[in-house]
Amino acid sequence: MGIVLKGGKIVTAVDTYESDIRIEGEKVISIGKDLEKEGDEIISVEGCYLLPGAIDPHTHFDLDTGSTVTADDFCSGTKAAIIGGTTTILDFATQNKGESLKEGLNNWHKKADNKSYCDYGFHMAITDWNEKVCAEMEDMIKEGVPSFKMYMAYKNTLQVDDGSIFSALRKGKEIGALIGFHCENGDVIDTLVKEAKNNGNIHPRYHAITRPAAAEREAISRVIQLAEMADSPVYIVHLSTKDGLESIIDGKKRGIKVYSETCPQYLLLDDSCYESEEGSFNGAKYVMSPPLRKDIDKDALWRGIQNSEIDTIATDHCSFNYKGQKDMGIDDFSKIPNGAPGVEHRLSLLYTNGVVNGKITINDLVALTSTNAAKLFGLFPQKGTIAVGCDADIVVLNPKERWMVSAENQTQRVDYTPYEGFEQEGRIKDVFLRGKQVVRDSKIVTEEPVGKYIPRKSLLEKGE
Repeated sequence: MGIVLKGGKIVTAVDTYESDIRIEGEKVISIGKDLEKEGDEIISVEGCYLLPGAIDPHTHFDLDTGSTVTADDFCSGTKAAIIGGTTTILDFATQNKGESLKEGLNNWHKKADNKSYCDYGFHMAITDWNEKVCAEMEDMIKEGVPSFKMYMAYKNTLQVDDGSIFSALRKGKEIGALIGFHCENGDVIDTLVKEAKNNGNIHPRYHAITRPAAAEREAISRVIQLAEMADSPVYIVHLSTKDGLESIIDGKKRGIKVYSETCPQYLLLDDSCYESEEGSFNGAKYVMSPPLRKDIDKDALWRGIQNSEIDTIATDHCSFNYKGQKDMGIDDFSKIPNGAPGVEHRLSLLYTNGVVNGKITINDLVALTSTNAAKLFGLFPQKGTIAVGCDADIVVLNPKERWMVSAENQTQRVDYTPYEGFEQEGRIKDVFLRGKQVVRDSKIVTEEPVGKYIPRKSLLEKGE
């Protein structure tokens, strides 16, 4: 007995066509017409798009920052993801100082196992580089974690030095791993933050002022040159600036394998969000790293997407409540927890502001939110497309429904959304995860978490 989705329009990164889909067990069994068999459940999806389940390659659930813990854990965060059409997330298992990578990975398995409503995998964030950690990178690949992350910001906590980056890139080349980088010059930012506070400048707007666009551009340029010396690919996370994009384009022209992601906040919001009225702390809602930028940066990022110079659109979902968490920094902007929610609304925001507004095609939407991430991070063709034999992760998008983003009606366990009042055209109607319907009529219909850990393979050839 199977499920037949009847009357919809299938969308992949390269095709759009009308056809039915038959699901049996966890897989897509057939695509075409007249697929019904006796006992099948027939679901009409007339007038709707059928998209492959979205993949968010950048989330932070149940993250302890040292002063607080994110508002969303794996239960609430993945429930929000699945409601929004994201069927797989890749979170950052983070090694604490003094820990082995194995210990860091085990910590994240404990956070996620049996609590996730969508499927999940991990990148491994390296914060304490040494010879033992270098040797462990290959062990992580055996655990299904072929991607890593290093921070060039957050001095004295997460930041690593250039020698560590270079050594990790060479090891990555040797074992076929892809390493992502948070690209901001942490030393310069640390100096600017201290200067601002010494001068009595504590308002949230100084978060952006002390993290200038040049700090991102410099770090991106530097890591690309380190990758060139190591002859290794790199992945730039949450790209936010025009100048940073130009550094990436220049690196590509020199033959370096540079991949990059941006996020909806850098496409839809700008630094005017920090300029709240005198005495207001509202700008704290938008304190994230890197910070929101200017219209010229937004426009450049959209062009980069249109020109296929940016590979993925993730969220960097890292949620903190405005009341009780963000206000820890009411007298010191540097103490405002960095991050904002977004995993629930990514797909609809990009459909409305990208596809409907004519900036990208619906095939581009699929590529940017699913297929490209699946290919980069070892999930394709199991996930990232709709084809016979792939996981039946399918999103039914009704293009005719209109609604408005609001904290009041969101699933994310946080007391605000940066996209409050954004009008949406098109809504996620149904979601199937490995053949099981988990969302019906925009509501969760599974009482228990059904997501599972997906070990990934490296698609980067050793020595590439």
